[in-house]
Amino acid sequence: MSKLVLPASIQSVLEKSSEPDEIFTAILPIIGEVLQCDRCFLYLRNPQNKFAKVAYCWRRNSEIPDITDSGWRLDPESLPQEDPLFAAALRNAPSVYVEDIETESPEVVNKEFERENFGHRALIHAHLCQNHQLWGILQPCVFGQKRIWSESDRAFVTQLESILTPLAVSYVKTATDYPIVKT
Repeated sequence: MSKLVLPASIQSVLEKSSEPDEIFTAILPIIGEVLQCDRCFLYLRNPQNKFAKVAYCWRRNSEIPDITDSGWRLDPESLPQEDPLFAAALRNAPSVYVEDIETESPEVVNKEFERENFGHRALIHAHLCQNHQLWGILQPCVFGQKRIWSESDRAFVTQLESILTPLAVSYVKTATDYPIVKT
């Protein structure tokens, strides 16, 4: 099998900038269009202090909820128990492709959690891990209908994981706006 070539629009973004903020801002709409999604967001996380936020969120239209966080927040301790997808990401398991949260196994997806927090029907939970630590999650998703993720979708996301992971690490390591936590 030959190596998948990234779309020219993504290659162009990567050639024009090395700054994570610029790349994430430019690349999420392209990912959304390539995968024909309704929303694509990037959750970034510091594995040392467990502060995280949805730093970037592209939406096909304004009726799709924007879930961008205004600031960093501490991952709830209960999150791995409530969200099997997040638990998989913490274990550095392979990325998860959910075709329909309504019919997916409860070991894979907590459909009530997904409905309440995200509202989507199908999603890709792409894990951005380095050195056995979770630094981010790329999540393209579809609302209102199930979605079969093709082999080319999966190959595209696998390439994105290798490109976006070091950028996520760099972004998180240089973040200076973490909240001050008083003990």
